[in-house]
Amino acid sequence: MDQSDSNEIVGPRRYRNAEAMLAHGERVWLRAADSGLLNIQVDHESNDRLIVRDSGHEFTLLCSCSYLGLNHHPKIIEGAVSALRKAGTTGLSIAEVRVRLNLLVELEESLRDLYGAPALPGVSCSVLTAGILPLIASGHIGGGSGPRVMVFDRFCHFSMAYIKPICGDEALVLNCPHNDLNYLEDICKKYPRVAYVADGAYSMGGRTALEGLIELQDRYGLFLYFDDSHALSIEGPHGEGYVRSRMEMNPLTMIVGSLAKAFGASGGVAMLGSERDFQFLYRNAGPVTWSQNMDVAAVGACLASAELHRTAELGQLQAKLQRNIDVFDRRFPTRFSGNGLPIRLIDVGDEDLAVRLSEQLYQAGYYCSAVFFPIVARGAAGVRVMLRADLEADRLDHFCDAVESLMASA
Repeated sequence: MDQSDSNEIVGPRRYRNAEAMLAHGERVWLRAADSGLLNIQVDHESNDRLIVRDSGHEFTLLCSCSYLGLNHHPKIIEGAVSALRKAGTTGLSIAEVRVRLNLLVELEESLRDLYGAPALPGVSCSVLTAGILPLIASGHIGGGSGPRVMVFDRFCHFSMAYIKPICGDEALVLNCPHNDLNYLEDICKKYPRVAYVADGAYSMGGRTALEGLIELQDRYGLFLYFDDSHALSIEGPHGEGYVRSRMEMNPLTMIVGSLAKAFGASGGVAMLGSERDFQFLYRNAGPVTWSQNMDVAAVGACLASAELHRTAELGQLQAKLQRNIDVFDRRFPTRFSGNGLPIRLIDVGDEDLAVRLSEQLYQAGYYCSAVFFPIVARGAAGVRVMLRADLEADRLDHFCDAVESLMASA
């Protein structure tokens, strides 16, 4: 296979460079730690009232991925407790391909019904990705024969980019400029078997170019692998997420998502394109097959959340979230305004200023995370805001006032 597209980098650091990342990023992490923004230990009364036990400082969490506020929903908490009582064990501690509890089988069937596709639960979305991507690279998923060229979107989540070296032992790995369909089509023309790895909704805002990707799949047989964790539950009539609610599953598509974000429980799920993939992955997908499986409480919480996703309450929470997104967008217009996603970035540019703004907001009673290289590109530092359905209107207004005041005095 022609290696010219890999920038002719050989040997060490072809797919990652910890030395370069840490040399720059660790300085800012330590700055955030010195500002009291890391290792904050709290008691939880609600997402709007976290309490630092030693100081009594109270604050609202505005970097939580629990976009619908389901992480403290009483039905989901009771689901976790009930599952433990029903099973009488925290788990079997054996590879699930060998023996698995009926509760887990019940969850597989519930998620299959919810998403309209074979659904493989896992300890986390990252574990599923670590097990699945190398098998896509080797060509064992999605039919056909032989390895696939693996094209990673430049902005794809760290959990996927982290697996590049393993995929690189199976196939050629390339990096694609963000949402660059022309680049991707050129690769599809050059190689007969290509897979594209991307987010459905990106953790720093924005979406994948889904319509164009579907066209490339139809034209060239492009395999599409999406992590849609940040859109799962907040979009679709049953919370299917951005990608699944807009395209049909097929053997050349796979979607993974976190069940620990808006879904409000724990673990991850892979929506599969074929029945064959379900048992194959249980047997062969690395960490998916090992004996560190979903604990019973997590399975119970997921079952309860899946049931809630079938009720009118889901639509009501989605609508509340959208109202809060619209309020923030009116106060602070950005290039992502109107896209319906709850992630917004207050652009600062300078990393130290981003940490300072995050520190000032925390002192004012709001925790928002400063983001900087390698989370974002150099010079693109800012403060990430994660909006939620359970953020009350007056609290959101007060937060916006605080941001406005601090930005004016910066």
